[in-house]
This record gives sequence, C-alpha cells and structure tokens, in this order.
Amino acid sequence: MKKVILISFLLIVAHSHGQTFEITDGQSMCMIGKGKGQDATINPYADKDYSYALIENIGSVDFGIRIELNEGDLKQFLVKSNDKVVIKLYRNSILYIDALTSETAEARIYYTIKEDELPPKPPKIN
Repeated sequence: MKKVILISFLLIVAHSHGQTFEITDGQSMCMIGKGKGQDATINPYADKDYSYALIENIGSVDFGIRIELNEGDLKQFLVKSNDKVVIKLYRNSILYIDALTSETAEARIYYTIKEDELPPKPPKIN
C-alpha cells in the first residue's frame, strides 16, 4: 500500500513539473503527434479536440517550435531564453522543437486544457 501511495505521489509531482528536454546540434525533436513510440512527450489530452502545450525555455539558448496542422500547413515560433509560450494543439497536430545552434537548448513542456493556466502567445517567425 505504501508503494502505491509513493508511486502515485511521484507521478503527480512529475506531471506537475512538466517534461524536460535538451536538444543540440541543430536537432529537431517530435514532442507529440507522430504516435506511440515516436513522441518524446505524453499529452494526456491528445484525444480531445484541442489542448494547450505550455513550453518554457529553461536554458540560455533560443530554440524554435514548429506545428504541422495539416500537410503543408506549418506554423513556426521562436522561444527566447526564459520565455514561456502557449501553443494550441488541435487533434492530430504535430509539434516539434528545433535547436537553432550547436549549443544545448533546454525546454520544459506542460499540457493542459485549462485556459486560466495560460501565459501569453509567442511572436511569429516570418
């Protein structure tokens, strides 16, 4: 019983702090949308019509975000150091994080459906 309580507590704490990643050397990482075994994160709201990804740059290096909504429909954003951004993800969207330099970029990602937990939207990259 104690193990079940401890495991439950650890899962709640891990979920509340988000999922953290490092990318470097111009890498791109699929966060969500390609399917089981190919996604780097778990979006507990992936079966909903939409959810929000709260992405925080916890490092000192800027990185990019790409969202594929449909084939050919691509949106890109820049996330500067210490910024927090929100991306609205529709069902079947694909979310990528892109390293822009050879330096290590660090990101933390939370998923939610609660609009009152959202910071401002990021500026678009032209």
